[in-house]
Amino acid sequence: MLNLVNLLDDAKCFATVRQLRWPDGVVHCPKCDSGQVTKRGKDDTQLHRQRYCCQNCGSQFDDLTDTIFAGRRQPLRTWIGCLYLMGLNVSNQQIAQELDLNKDDVHQMTTQLRQAIVDNKPEVQLAGEVECDEVYITAGHKGNPEALKKKAVKGGGANSKGFGVGGRSPRKSRRS
Repeated sequence: MLNLVNLLDDAKCFATVRQLRWPDGVVHCPKCDSGQVTKRGKDDTQLHRQRYCCQNCGSQFDDLTDTIFAGRRQPLRTWIGCLYLMGLNVSNQQIAQELDLNKDDVHQMTTQLRQAIVDNKPEVQLAGEVECDEVYITAGHKGNPEALKKKAVKGGGANSKGFGVGGRSPRKSRRS
């Protein structure tokens, strides 16, 4: 069976992360945001994972430091494959089948990826003239029980079931 993860190239996955993280091509230190960074070779376990050293603050980091992919058990190509399939609106069960993973692991991965997307989404800033069409706001009585009492008096004393205040008498048990 053809597996999507086998088609993904580790080198391209790390290059994609670098391009998305530093779109201008200049690597910046995640600690001090300095552009004075030198390469420090590749990672021992992942050959395409570049290590860096900041000349300004001396901190050491790599391509995945301070990203959602840092410190994960699954390799980067699995996370990228999962993210790709999420973009195609594929179910977690189908993602688990395609990536040959446990469905619970895929559920945890997709939850973490969705949360990271929400956390990194910039706040919307409105400017200039803003137009809003047909907004309906329903205000409840929570926190203001007096408003409900006034409403009942105006409506002829009807309660929420449509019966008047004294419109119903309690049932009496009858003996057979």
